[in-house]
Amino acid sequence: MSKKNYRIRNWPEYNEALKNRYDITLWISDEALESWYAEPSGKRGAQKIYSDEAIRCCLTVRTLLRLPLRGCEGLLKSLLRQFSLDIPDYSTLSRRAKGLEIELPELKRGEGIHIAVDSSGVKVFGEGEWKVRMHGASKRRTWRKVHIGVNEATGEIVFGAVTTNDVSDAEMLPEMLEEADFSVSAVSCDGAYDKKNCYDSISLLGAEALIPPRRDARIWRHGNFKGEEHPRDKNLRMIRKVGKKRWKLESGYSRRSLAETAFSRIKKIFGNCLRSRLFENQATEVFIIFSILNIMTSLGMPDSYPVL
Repeated sequence: MSKKNYRIRNWPEYNEALKNRYDITLWISDEALESWYAEPSGKRGAQKIYSDEAIRCCLTVRTLLRLPLRGCEGLLKSLLRQFSLDIPDYSTLSRRAKGLEIELPELKRGEGIHIAVDSSGVKVFGEGEWKVRMHGASKRRTWRKVHIGVNEATGEIVFGAVTTNDVSDAEMLPEMLEEADFSVSAVSCDGAYDKKNCYDSISLLGAEALIPPRRDARIWRHGNFKGEEHPRDKNLRMIRKVGKKRWKLESGYSRRSLAETAFSRIKKIFGNCLRSRLFENQATEVFIIFSILNIMTSLGMPDSYPVL
């Protein structure tokens, strides 16, 4: 079967959106200038010089342009010189990034959104892909695992998490779904989430669990069980009846690929390697990436259709 080709209906608008993603025209409101420096805390000890908002601004520029901390400091000094603002030095940025709270920009959400969930690895340090292919990987090759939930209707990342690579996908799903303060109609995940705790956490939201059972799956609640049919059994019976391919299309599970698309965008735009070395700073860096990607999504996305 040949691969489908796609064309974009809104190419002029999408073309402008692609260019505007890297528009670094800088303007600062009076409110931002007033909040650049931190208010006195009233506590004993050294006081913060810069506000959290100022640190977030600097780290966002650093992440977007993939700069080293010293390079970020130098660029911002040149850009903000006309405003007579002091710029946090690189050591301050590194120290304040630890535990910095990052809120994800929210796009327009409808009632009862369908969330596509997935995870992927990003490298911290170690050999490049070419050396691994030629000579194998060493023990120093280290990764972090990034978990995301994507609104399938808009491509917006609605929640996420960063863990070490020994944390399973099924462990993180209930914890991430606890952050969902909006109406959820369905949650689609791959077979790695085919666990009881995942179904339970999705049921607590009143959402439909779209998780393909493993190949040797069996019914959990048989016909003589007095309670409601388990969501997993419902999916399994439908797959046995119409086949997995048709079930994916009819149930909406095929939309889960948008989570994979989000990871593809992350790695193409920001690379597949984190610059920070401390775990807390790495988590901040990842959430800044989420924030930037949501803003880019709001600027415009392609409206494509298959070409027969």
